[in-house]
Amino acid sequence: MIEVKNLYKSFEDKDVLKDISTTFENGKTNLIIGQSGSGKTVLMKNLVGLLTPTSGKVLYDGRDFVAMSKKEKVMMRREMGMIFQSAALFDSMTVLENVMFPLDMFSSMTLRERTKRAKECLERVNLMGAEEKYPGEISGGMQKRVAIARAISLNPQYLFCDEPNSGLDPKTSLVIDELLHSITQEYNMTTIINTHDMNSVMGIGENIIFIYEGRKEWQGVSGDIMHSTNQRLTDFIFASDLLKNMRSVVLEHEGK
Repeated sequence: MIEVKNLYKSFEDKDVLKDISTTFENGKTNLIIGQSGSGKTVLMKNLVGLLTPTSGKVLYDGRDFVAMSKKEKVMMRREMGMIFQSAALFDSMTVLENVMFPLDMFSSMTLRERTKRAKECLERVNLMGAEEKYPGEISGGMQKRVAIARAISLNPQYLFCDEPNSGLDPKTSLVIDELLHSITQEYNMTTIINTHDMNSVMGIGENIIFIYEGRKEWQGVSGDIMHSTNQRLTDFIFASDLLKNMRSVVLEHEGK
């Protein structure tokens, strides 16, 4: 579990995050949503240590990440997996070599053990047979699955995903969502996902934090959204006339 307590982040004289307190739960897909510029990416960067909060605490199972020394943070990051928006694979490495990279860097396994572990991760994301291909030879959806395999290779307790469905078609996005959700439950990880994808929000949003102008505006589960009275949330989720009409139809049907 990750707890955020009274988190502020300012750049010069501009407050970007303002007194955010929330909890990201184990074994659940925790989603951070909000408009562009709302502060959700800054929040994630503060969680993983790419930025340092102006004030406040980030607790990893009770351990204050902000107060840790540089050496302690390096050790802490070994418990984290990261999936970047662009997949961020090494073009000069094969799929297998990409998945093995964290193991080569941070594990004390033998080459045989590292290879076995990487292949297990590729099998988990249904990519057996693609080991010797290069990133440029596989689809965008397959690249994201390689990124997931790499992120879980060290058995992280915490998994961070920045727009994992960016650039993917709706069908492939659903595959990635289901994969992230099932892996989260299987490994009992604390998974945090930054997303604009409303299918992800409604499909796998087990704990959703809505950020508005740097503040936590709303928190709940996907099932609560349809009936929410928070106007800023509903304006964001049901931005199009089609979605607004669908919501009206659902609520009208439930009211009968």
